[in-house]
Amino acid sequence: MELTGKVALVTGGSRGIGKAAALALGRQGAWVAVNYLSNAEAAEEVASAIREVGGQALVVQADAGEASQVEALFKRVQDAWGHLDILVNNAGQTRDGLVMRMSEDDWDFVIQTNLKSAFLCTRAAMRPMIRQRWGRIINMSSIIGVRGNGGQANYAAAKAGLIGLTKSVAKEVAARNITCNALAPGWIETDMVASVPEALRNQALAQIPAGRMGTAEDVAGTVAFLASDAASYITGQVIGIDGGMRL
Repeated sequence: MELTGKVALVTGGSRGIGKAAALALGRQGAWVAVNYLSNAEAAEEVASAIREVGGQALVVQADAGEASQVEALFKRVQDAWGHLDILVNNAGQTRDGLVMRMSEDDWDFVIQTNLKSAFLCTRAAMRPMIRQRWGRIINMSSIIGVRGNGGQANYAAAKAGLIGLTKSVAKEVAARNITCNALAPGWIETDMVASVPEALRNQALAQIPAGRMGTAEDVAGTVAFLASDAASYITGQVIGIDGGMRL
């Protein structure tokens, strides 16, 4: 999974799965742009960790759901390193609630953060990738996007939308040696999951054949694989990382 000389951008790269993905790419030799929205200190820690293992890292603040900020984000990466090879669309947020009580603001916020951001970043990445005839786009969907979940209609719709985006983009760019795949993690130990009540966690564990929650590193390893030449014939796929939860 050698990625030396490849330039990667990870949105939402300051914590959780995004942090683990950025570190995994850096360990394989990629130069990694760590995007964050508000936690500059956490993003700098990720960049420092990448540099400690001999990699190069760049920290870039931007709201990936805002077109003008995405344009500036990609310009910063291009100005620094001249090209872009790998895009990990990981930016995401939740605002849970039953549909009958959900506000339009909560719906729009989650759709913009989780789905529109991926569209904007993918659109920006496609031009340089097509020009160089090589690219890897990895979208962070969720088991919720496959199965749905009560109280998370906005999140489920966004993550399901990512799957449709993934398949469509894969068809558009496959002939240019660009792949586009989605990951659908199950229950992963992140800050978001840490706030879930113990009773619900136990209920979820009972549905996982592997008998444990996943880790961010479980997901990051697949990100590194899909970013490499070893995965050059894999595109348009939705890869479940869920300990067998969907079986």
